[in-house]
Amino acid sequence: MRWSRLFVPTLRDAPADAEAASHKLLVRGGFIRQLHAGHYSLLPLGLRVHDKVENIVRQGMDEIGAQEFLLPAMHPASIWQRSGRWESVGPEMFRLQDRKEADLALGMTHEEVFTEIAREITSYRSLPQIWYQIQWKFRDEPRPKSGLLRVREFAMKDSYSFDLDDAGLDHSFEIHREAYARIFERLSLDAIAVQASSGMMGGTGSVEFMVASPAGEDDIARCSGGGYAANVERATSQLAPVDDGDSSDELTRFPTPGVRTIAALETVEGGAPAHRQIKTMVMVLDGSMTLALVRGDHQLNLQKLADGTGAVDIRPAEPAETLERLGAHPGSLGAVGVKDLPIVADHALRGRRNLATGANTDDWHYSGVDIDRDIAVDEWLDLREVSAGEPCVKCGQPLEVIRCIETGHIFKLGRRYAEAMGATVLDADGVERPITMGSYGIGIGRAMAAVAEVHHDDRGLVWPVAVAPYETVITVASMRDEAAVAAAERLYRELQGSGVEVLLDDRDARAGVKFADSELVGIPWRITAGRAVADGEVELTERTTGDTQRVGIGDAGARVATLLDSARSLT
Repeated sequence: MRWSRLFVPTLRDAPADAEAASHKLLVRGGFIRQLHAGHYSLLPLGLRVHDKVENIVRQGMDEIGAQEFLLPAMHPASIWQRSGRWESVGPEMFRLQDRKEADLALGMTHEEVFTEIAREITSYRSLPQIWYQIQWKFRDEPRPKSGLLRVREFAMKDSYSFDLDDAGLDHSFEIHREAYARIFERLSLDAIAVQASSGMMGGTGSVEFMVASPAGEDDIARCSGGGYAANVERATSQLAPVDDGDSSDELTRFPTPGVRTIAALETVEGGAPAHRQIKTMVMVLDGSMTLALVRGDHQLNLQKLADGTGAVDIRPAEPAETLERLGAHPGSLGAVGVKDLPIVADHALRGRRNLATGANTDDWHYSGVDIDRDIAVDEWLDLREVSAGEPCVKCGQPLEVIRCIETGHIFKLGRRYAEAMGATVLDADGVERPITMGSYGIGIGRAMAAVAEVHHDDRGLVWPVAVAPYETVITVASMRDEAAVAAAERLYRELQGSGVEVLLDDRDARAGVKFADSELVGIPWRITAGRAVADGEVELTERTTGDTQRVGIGDAGARVATLLDSARSLT
C-alpha cells in the first residue's frame, strides 16, 4: 500500500475529553473516530489491527478444538425470559420492539442463544463440545469512556463449553485458561489471572485476566510473594487479632454533637479507634432496605454485597429514607436493637465487643456494643474491601493493589442455563441430565486498546509486530530525489514479494512529517531512502528502541524479512 493512497487522518492534538493514552493515540494516529458516545468507527489502520487481534484470538480457540459459529445480534425477549435474565439484567441491555410490538434485545452476551442450540445435543457421547463466535455485542454503558476500553458496541469472542458433569467443566475451564494465557502472550500483554466475581453471569466461579495499566477501571490485590491474586471484588486477606478488652455488661448511650464520621468519633470522649467502631451502611437491595455492617476502618465492597445477597439492584439509601425508617441521618446510624430490617455483617466483626456505633438518634452514639448481644445479625458475609499492605491470606506476605484493564473473563456457569432452558442429554445409564456449561469472553477492541496502553511512548504507538497495521514502512525522504525514489520502489516490490506487509510513504511532504507520522502510528520498522542512497545504502530504524543502522540497498529487504520472521516466531 502507498501512503499517498491510504486514508490515515493523523491529528496533532488528541480530543479534549481523552484521558487514556490508547484513546489519545488511536484517534491521533487515524485508527478510530467517534460517531457518538461509546460508538467508534474503525478506520483502515484500526481495522487492520482489530483483524489481527481477532485472528490471534481465533487461532487460540482453534488450537483447543473449538468450533466457530456466528449467531444473531438481535434476540427475542422470550429466550432471555426463559433464562430469567430479561428481568434481572438492568438498563445495560438495549431493548426495542419491532413493528409487531414484539419485545427484542440487542445481544450483550449469547449464553441463551448457544444454550438453545445445545438443546439439539441429546447424548453424552456428543460431549464435550466447545463452540465460539466473534460477534458484535451491545451494552448501554452509563459512562462510556477511554476510547475502545469502555464502549457500547464492540466485537467479542465468546466461547461456551458443554460437558456432562463438573469434572468435564473443570477440564474445559482449564484448557480455556491455558489458551487465554497463550493468546495474551501473543498479543504481548502481561495478563495476570485473578479470582473474580461472576456478577450477572452466575455460576460457581470465574477468573479474570488483568493487564496492569493506570487506564484500567478494576483493582486487583496481588501477593508480593506471587501466590495469590484476586479482583478486589473477591479478594480477602489476613487480619491481625484485635484486643477488645474484657466484655462489658453495659451498653452506654452518649452524646456526640456534630459527629458524623468515623474519624470524628475517634476523637470524642466515649468514642473509639476506627478498628473498634461499627460502620453502618444503609443499602437498598432490589427495593428493600438492608443494613450492611463493616469495621470502622474498612470499606464496603458493593460487588461483594451483591454476590453475598444475590441482589441485582443496589444503591445507598437516601438520607430522607434513613430518617424515616431509622430515625436518624447518616453519621448517627447503627444496628443496635433493630429488628425490622435485614442485617448483614462482615466476618471481621464476628464475636467483637466493646465497640462504638450510631444510636439511631442524631448526635448520639453507643459504646460497649457487643455484637452477639446487641445486634441481631441475619447473615455473616465477606463484605470488606482489602487494602494494600494487608497480609496475604495464603502466605502472609503484604498485598499490593494494582489498577488494571480487564482483558478476558472465564466463567464456570454450571447447569443454570441448561436447567432453565431444557438443554439435557442422556447419560450412559439412560438418565436425562442437564448439560454443564462454561462461558469465556475476550473483547477484541478492548484487547487492541490494552496493547496500545502498554506499548507506546511519547512519540506515539509502538505496536508489536503481531498486531501492527503494517510491519515495515519505507520512507522516501524527498520525492524529488530520483535515486531515493527508485531505491524505495525496488525495496517496496522486493518486500511485497517476500510476504512483508509494507507501506511505501510516497507523499510529497517533508521528511520530518513522514518520520513523525510513522512513529505516531507505530510501525515496527522504518526503512529510510535518503542521502545514504548515494552510498548504496538505506537507513533501517527500529521503532521500539529508535536505533538506526545503515544497510546496503541490496541487503535491506532480506535483513527486514529476517527480523520480521524472528519476531513472528515469538507468537
